[in-house]
Amino acid sequence: MTVDALAARRDPSRPGPGPLPGSVLRALDLSIARRVEGLLAGDYRSSRLGPGTELAQVRVYEPGDDVRMIDWNVTARTRMPHVRVHLAERVLTSWVVVDASASMRFGTADRRKADVAEGAALALAHVATRRGNRLGVVGFGGAEPRVLPPRQGRAGLLGMLTELREEREPEAGATSFASAFSRAAAVARQRALIAVISDFRGPLDWRPQLIQLAARHDVVAIEIRDPREQELPAMGELWLVDPETGRKLRVDTRSVRLRARFADAAESERSAVATTFASIGVRHVVLSTDGDWLRVLVPFLRRGGARR
Repeated sequence: MTVDALAARRDPSRPGPGPLPGSVLRALDLSIARRVEGLLAGDYRSSRLGPGTELAQVRVYEPGDDVRMIDWNVTARTRMPHVRVHLAERVLTSWVVVDASASMRFGTADRRKADVAEGAALALAHVATRRGNRLGVVGFGGAEPRVLPPRQGRAGLLGMLTELREEREPEAGATSFASAFSRAAAVARQRALIAVISDFRGPLDWRPQLIQLAARHDVVAIEIRDPREQELPAMGELWLVDPETGRKLRVDTRSVRLRARFADAAESERSAVATTFASIGVRHVVLSTDGDWLRVLVPFLRRGGARR
């Protein structure tokens, strides 16, 4: 199964993310990996000592050393306890946390927000599953939250493709970002690169959970927007519907004052989200359903989308 297999099921209501050139994905490889503290096993030797398979040195036992690392042959020859110290061997583990809520199915430009999220997830997955590295998926916003444990190489990529192909029923009510961040923190047991892909629509009640997640991992926030969420066109009377709560509001978009108030409120809300990410130290990029989202994502990742 490949990205092309997804394209076969496209229709106007689900246009997909658009082309993902292989040359662009290959260029992202080391740009992302170099910015993650855990290095790639087999490709790089860690400068740190720790659990691993390659012997770095044998030295005299010191209080506090793991007794399981005692080298009994050397200990017998020297009649002094010695321990084996290995080079730390790191496998890059990445997690993609994807929003599948009802608001992600909205789109008025080239594609839906869910389609852009799919493309961003696939771009990251192609990079994250190379050289035997592992990729895990946390899906939230659906009626049943899903967790796919980290898998290496092709298995990890296939797991991502399967998750993205299935659009499940959204959860009732507003999306619980706090629960999603807590779930990601619980399943990501070792330091990892965690990319959260969402429109981040809803109450800003998830800051404590994101702080907990970012304290241990390199977290990247990929926000998806649609132009109509920021500005209303002058189209007369409209019914605005919140896809997650079902709340409806009738407005007259011919009013210049109303459109200005809407734009100001939308900008204020998005600024609050950006400020929250910045205050925690989470890198943040905004992708739009209008235009080439990949042209925005690639430079962001290459210049340091993941924290050193």
